[in-house]
Amino acid sequence: MAVTPLAGARRGLLIAGVAGAVAALDQATKTLALQHLKVGAPRHLVWTLQFNLTFNTGIAFSQATGATVLVTVVALVVLAALVVIARRSTGTGMAVAFGLIIGGAVGNLIDRIVRHHSGGGVIDFIDFQWFPIFNLADASITVGVLLAAGRSLLSRDR
Repeated sequence: MAVTPLAGARRGLLIAGVAGAVAALDQATKTLALQHLKVGAPRHLVWTLQFNLTFNTGIAFSQATGATVLVTVVALVVLAALVVIARRSTGTGMAVAFGLIIGGAVGNLIDRIVRHHSGGGVIDFIDFQWFPIFNLADASITVGVLLAAGRSLLSRDR
């Protein structure tokens, strides 16, 4: 099925809009976390949920801690590849999925490149105490990957 240029432009705007919203919300929540939380002083909210400010210099679940430069370079390359793949994708669901993933990646890259704290670490603060501490960008990446995988599996069944 051929995609018309207008449909491609709309899809690109949807991807950019979702990505921009995710990155902006991610940075806003991280700014609030920096202003209102202290490292090592968690704030209990409900059940096991608490806000607990940490800085992750590695990748997901604190793997490769201390490899900030390498992680940043790899993230930039992956982000560029995601943008190319996203532009070639079809459908609203995939556009939203790629927007979530790209927005989350941009949000975390802003921490590493622009913010100057803890050796280029990503700000994490959402803590369930039974799952690694994360942020809105991490959650958006996870939801985007799950949505893309689900859409891919469904499209193969048709």
